[in-house]
Amino acid sequence: MAEFPSKVSTRTSSPAQGAGASVSALRPDLGFVRSRLGALMLLQPVLGLLVWALIADTPYHLYPAYGWVMFVAVFLWLVTIVLFILYLFQLHMKLYMVPWPLVLMIFNISATVLYITAFIACSAAVDLTSLRGTRPYNQRAAASFFACLVMIAYGVSAFFSYQAWRGVGSNAATSQMAGGYA
Repeated sequence: MAEFPSKVSTRTSSPAQGAGASVSALRPDLGFVRSRLGALMLLQPVLGLLVWALIADTPYHLYPAYGWVMFVAVFLWLVTIVLFILYLFQLHMKLYMVPWPLVLMIFNISATVLYITAFIACSAAVDLTSLRGTRPYNQRAAASFFACLVMIAYGVSAFFSYQAWRGVGSNAATSQMAGGYA
């Protein structure tokens, strides 16, 4: 027993060394950007930005229909950007207790329904609020067109999110390896 202390080697580390490792692990997942879901989540904010930028450049505050369109466009634009960042940096994997496929499916279905109402409100109010051929008329008509495109993009995302939630076309192993997106 007298030899024991001479044969033992000890190493100590400070907590500051381990703290930098978690920050450097935050890397973008380029596989997500190349996936169908990632491509759609990139397209949705771009088209949504066009919707609310076109409406915001007109006197929309005078008409309640455009207030609703602005609310839907800006709110879903912000939420989609937050979800995109969560998936891009794989932060959804750190919050494993949240059923992300279900959350994404419910979000995309809700966004589709909200954009259906925004598209209908925007396109129905174009003739009522503007003179044909004027700049506000053209901007509001373009906003209606882009609202329709965003509505379709969210609808396609809802379909793919439903497939991911149901596990269509994959097994548990490939679903785990792909990060839960197709």
